[in-house]
Amino acid sequence: MTQSATFIVTGMKCGGCEKNVIQKLTALEGVISAVADYKEHYVSIEFKPEIIEIDDLEDAIIAAGFGVE
Repeated sequence: MTQSATFIVTGMKCGGCEKNVIQKLTALEGVISAVADYKEHYVSIEFKPEIIEIDDLEDAIIAAGFGVE
C-alpha cells in the first residue's frame, strides 16, 4: 500500500533545487517517487508508510537545505 504527501517547501529557487530535494527523498528506503516544483513551492511524494514515516520525509527535505511549512 502506498500513500502520498505534499509539502510546501521554502527555499527552492531553481531546477537544481528541485533535483537536490528529489535526490534526497528518492534515496530513502520506502520512497517510490518524488516530484518538486520550485515555482509553485511544493514537493509531492509517494511512499510506503509501513517503511517510512512522514516525519522522515520532512527531515530529508530539511537536510537538503530547505524549509517545510
